[in-house]
Amino acid sequence: MELQFYTTSHCQLCDLAEHLLIHTPLAEPMPVDAIDIAESEALVNAYGTRIPVLRRTDTGAELDWPFDQNQLLAFLEP
Repeated sequence: MELQFYTTSHCQLCDLAEHLLIHTPLAEPMPVDAIDIAESEALVNAYGTRIPVLRRTDTGAELDWPFDQNQLLAFLEP
């Protein structure tokens, strides 16, 4: 599984989500692709009021902020 992390610069909530993602203990490292929504009008329209958002590439499931470590771990379960 790989994660897409929808974010943008100067986003304090995105920084909090990134910190949580980095400091959540996982059994195996997980690839994360950070996507700056500012690079696409379509992404701004889709995620502009929702970021930060994590998206699983295997299922397409999305986890919108706010989330905590328990919610993140549950989201990452196979």
